[in-house]
Amino acid sequence: MRPTREPFFIIKTSLLLSFSCLLFSCVSTKKAAYFNNVNDTALARVKGDFEPVIQKNDILQINVSAMNPQEAMLYNLPNTYSPGAATPSAAAGGHSAAVTAANPVAGYLVNQQGYIQFPVLGSLKAEGLTKKALTDTIQNQLAERKLLVDPVVSIRFLNYRVTILGEVAQPAVVNVTSEKISIMEALGMVGDITIYGKKDNVLLIRETEGERITKRLNLNDAQMLTSPYYFLKPNDVIYVEPNKSKVANASKSSTVIPIVLSGLSLLVIVLDRLVK
Repeated sequence: MRPTREPFFIIKTSLLLSFSCLLFSCVSTKKAAYFNNVNDTALARVKGDFEPVIQKNDILQINVSAMNPQEAMLYNLPNTYSPGAATPSAAAGGHSAAVTAANPVAGYLVNQQGYIQFPVLGSLKAEGLTKKALTDTIQNQLAERKLLVDPVVSIRFLNYRVTILGEVAQPAVVNVTSEKISIMEALGMVGDITIYGKKDNVLLIRETEGERITKRLNLNDAQMLTSPYYFLKPNDVIYVEPNKSKVANASKSSTVIPIVLSGLSLLVIVLDRLVK
């Protein structure tokens, strides 16, 4: 008796159906790649001013040096604020500081009025200024009031960070020690966008001058390389939305997977019976 060909027919049919499903589920490579339309060329300078502007609740590290190091020590005294205190305590000179569990380094807190309390000089307006502008202000006042000879002031942000959420490998808050970071660098630090993320509709949330703005970014477009949003600013939030495949998989997985497993089990039983 010739062996039946039905098992082979069933196997071939199953393979064809599986292959068809794979073809229809493929994601467009244009949507998966960055900067599709970029060529080998020199790009125009990125537009915009990317020097961070000091805002309320920023924490600044301010160091002062001078020809006489002993005289400059007054302006570099350690802060005495400790987490959990109702208000920052003042060290000599009355300067305030802020410390958090995530950032144990003390610094000058820009209060809700936009000022810092600096030794001897008192309240200084910081909000809305760049680091250079505040540096010049402190140096000029120290020199004009003859408090120090040839003072040199350096300022750094202690809370420069951006947040990356959504369809990335490792969502995280990224601390930026260099005080300058592009969106591509930030995504690289969290493991890049997953295959389920929408590169053509990335959401940027930014707070500036008391306003919260949102901007949709298309990372598939080469024009992003010259966009004013290519470089991120302190406290920016990047959210990568899931694509339709991820949403569909998430909503249907709980019902489709049991059905598929049941179908496969039935197919194995049928094949086993036919072969016998």
